[in-house]
Amino acid sequence: MKPLIERLPVAEGNSFVANTHRTPRFEVPWHQHVEYELILITEGSGLGFIGNYVGEFKVGDNFFIGSNMPHTFKKENNNITSAIVVQFTDSFWGADFLALPENKLLRDLFRLSMKGIKPEGKSKIALTKLIKKLEHCTGVSRISTLLDCLDLLINEDNKTILSTSEMPVLNEKYQDRMDTIFKFTISNFQEQITLNQIASIANMTVTAFCFYFKKSTKKSYVEFLNEIRIGHACKLLQSTNKPITEVCYESGFNTAANFNKQFIKFKKSSPSRFRANFKQTKF
Repeated sequence: MKPLIERLPVAEGNSFVANTHRTPRFEVPWHQHVEYELILITEGSGLGFIGNYVGEFKVGDNFFIGSNMPHTFKKENNNITSAIVVQFTDSFWGADFLALPENKLLRDLFRLSMKGIKPEGKSKIALTKLIKKLEHCTGVSRISTLLDCLDLLINEDNKTILSTSEMPVLNEKYQDRMDTIFKFTISNFQEQITLNQIASIANMTVTAFCFYFKKSTKKSYVEFLNEIRIGHACKLLQSTNKPITEVCYESGFNTAANFNKQFIKFKKSSPSRFRANFKQTKF
């Protein structure tokens, strides 16, 4: 599977992209590009897939994605989704810029971004303001504002590294396959999905599919499916007062025992403790 190579047009007089992409332009398949990408979600919610990471996105979230890291964002239901997307190469400011001794931490940030970064701490508000400003900047201010964004990311102590590894680019013959798998799983995770079923969707035997998926994402399909289900359960625990047993079944799990086991595996907490912690931080 070779992700789609996306190339966004750079406007005349600019050296990098900083534009809003809104439904339907927001919806892109599993793809990659040589440019680094800084994203601010401005509308909507859903699931983000970055390398082998699966997680929710919502308004106000920021992501910094390294060069050639495969990724896609799938919106929730039929809602409107938009984001300010900033794309730039590591050489647009000249071949020698990154080699400057003052830019060691910037080089480190770029290396870290090869697994995807999500800032979670005090820089989020300031970063959001700068990205919104960047979309309308011109001249030297455009360059300095981008550097200010990157400086915030460098100095943010609370940032999540998303993918557990840099992802391989596989055979071009399979460029749409992973996107098909993502779409089917997102649409059907609340129902039972068998390996026979998903392998058939991918037009593969079960053995070949399991090998392919593990090679492509560094995790099994069952782990991937459970991540999506647990992500949905977290939303229900945070936004509703539904009993935990009901949350379990609405998220696609067949037994409460397995739901609790998987929840603890991915969230390091029981569902009841997760809900209680959320209420404490909210109020």
